[in-house]
Amino acid sequence: MAWYEIIVLGSPTPSQMKQLKDRIGEAATSFQLRMPGEIDVLVGAAMSSRNPKAAAVALYFGGDPTIDADRVDELEAAKVPVVPVVFEGAAVSFSKAIPAAIRPVNACIVPADDGRLDTLAPVALEIVGLLHRQRRIFVSYRRTDSREAAVQLHDELSGRGFDVFLDTHDIRPGADFQEMLWHRLVDCDVMIVLDTKNYLDSKWTPQEIGRAQALGVQILRVVWPGHRGTAHLSLSDTVVLAKHDLHLRKRLSVAVVSDIARRAEALRSRSIATRQLDIFGKLKVEVERINGKFEGIGAHRAMALTLPMGKTIEAYPVVGVPTAEMLNDVYSKATKAKHGRFPCLVYDHTGIRPAWLDHLAWLDKNIAGVRTLKILGAGYELVGWDGDAQ
Repeated sequence: MAWYEIIVLGSPTPSQMKQLKDRIGEAATSFQLRMPGEIDVLVGAAMSSRNPKAAAVALYFGGDPTIDADRVDELEAAKVPVVPVVFEGAAVSFSKAIPAAIRPVNACIVPADDGRLDTLAPVALEIVGLLHRQRRIFVSYRRTDSREAAVQLHDELSGRGFDVFLDTHDIRPGADFQEMLWHRLVDCDVMIVLDTKNYLDSKWTPQEIGRAQALGVQILRVVWPGHRGTAHLSLSDTVVLAKHDLHLRKRLSVAVVSDIARRAEALRSRSIATRQLDIFGKLKVEVERINGKFEGIGAHRAMALTLPMGKTIEAYPVVGVPTAEMLNDVYSKATKAKHGRFPCLVYDHTGIRPAWLDHLAWLDKNIAGVRTLKILGAGYELVGWDGDAQ
């Protein structure tokens, strides 16, 4: 049965259903999940076959609020999140399009120009746990060329719910600039490169590109009018600007900002999946090197491991910078799963600032039920865990 289930209720059109399935299918491919099989989309009455142990979310497409109202009540009773879906500019008001039981729930508002449902699919993937809730963007640019556009993107994407990093806005006075720059790069999902003629003539921009590529962060390139584009970014997802896309050669048009937001959202799944798969591959090598067994990947992308002396581990991969909240989430998932294996949060510490690593080490010393594990040198560390009491 599926580990992840997206339940569709209400009044979706055939086109909306196709687009939603296509977007979920693209994410499934990125995460190397079988669809159907490991991730399923269930429509209306098909929810009767759902797996009660799966991570699930229901999307209620507004229209006639009496359609599937009983199923909404059933899912509410089972504590499955039900998200109202409303399309911008819809003829029927929210209160008249949604069953009363879910009117207090914050809706997903799909923009009028989002025919692909790039806004909606990530909401479902976040709730079932495949994507993290933070939508983190790193803007890389040359100040002398595109500062106004960079600030505009920071403000407008922040207004659309993204967590946007911009060096002039998000590094506090007195902080180590270089250390914070790389720390925030590690924690982003997508880098937006404002690719101007002089983009590479900076101390930082070549390093930002190189380190993003080394980490597996997806890059969205925005090429300025009249510029051929940076050659080694040619395989990146690209927006090529025309002269009319820039007002007075400084600020981006509303249409371009919307396109950038949509593309960045679409790249998030690919970015997170790429980095997760890198953790899987490295951990498998580390465990087998010490004669342990990599048993496989299960719900919540957790990796089941058996160490040489018999200790069993459930390793939950985290992309970006781990937090105490994430440790608590791992512990909660392991407790609910009742698999009996010791839970740990596994991550790549490359680029994370030393003070944060000290904080994680402190948490490891003071929390007994869950630990963090650096993927680099994981085998060496796990040998020390193997003799610990079960």
